[in-house]
Amino acid sequence: MKFGIVTFPGSNCDDDAYVAVTEALGATGIRLWHKDHDLQGVDVVILPGGFSYGDYLRAGAIARFSPIMREVIAHAERGAPVLGICNGFQIACETHLLPGALLRNASLQFVSEMVTLRVENATTRFTNRYDAGQLLRIPVAHGDGRFTIDAEGLSALEDRGQVVFRYVDSTGATTDAANPNASLDNIAGIVNARGNVLGMMPHPERAVDAALGSTDGLALFESMLAAVAA
Repeated sequence: MKFGIVTFPGSNCDDDAYVAVTEALGATGIRLWHKDHDLQGVDVVILPGGFSYGDYLRAGAIARFSPIMREVIAHAERGAPVLGICNGFQIACETHLLPGALLRNASLQFVSEMVTLRVENATTRFTNRYDAGQLLRIPVAHGDGRFTIDAEGLSALEDRGQVVFRYVDSTGATTDAANPNASLDNIAGIVNARGNVLGMMPHPERAVDAALGSTDGLALFESMLAAVAA
């Protein structure tokens, strides 16, 4: 199975994603450049974290016009998996692969810390190796992570089970204190209606080895491996 990791000017988590895929998961990683027009036959595309194009205009706004994104959009439209992490989530929203938008953190400060997530939907191709309600410890590192969407859109996300992860405290409760960016309804990650595009602000690729403080992100990559293999 081949994972394609896209590098944009300003990406800084592409190496992390590559190591997670190749060393922790034992799969094949393919590095894709933002000017490429060929996905090289990858099964899964990862849009990594960072500051693509310096986050000029707004986070992800310029990356959406990269040549590689035409191929990524076509990949997603075929029903193939796309994982957008942090800046990748922002890019996925800018390209309308996912609904909603990511705004500045309510604190107006960059947040880098370990957070607790609750798995809201364990039936997706990204979460089938988790249990519903399972609590995960995964780090965040962002300045523009406040997910927002209109009331109708939020209702649709909830009704269709598209909210995949929420920020919670150590007991699993959705509190303001557990929400690092004031994201709407403590939402940390969503999938599209078709279920093949996941966007999340926390970094699962930084939680695949005990030396990093957590292995809770590894099951996300294992879930994709199992889903594509099936």
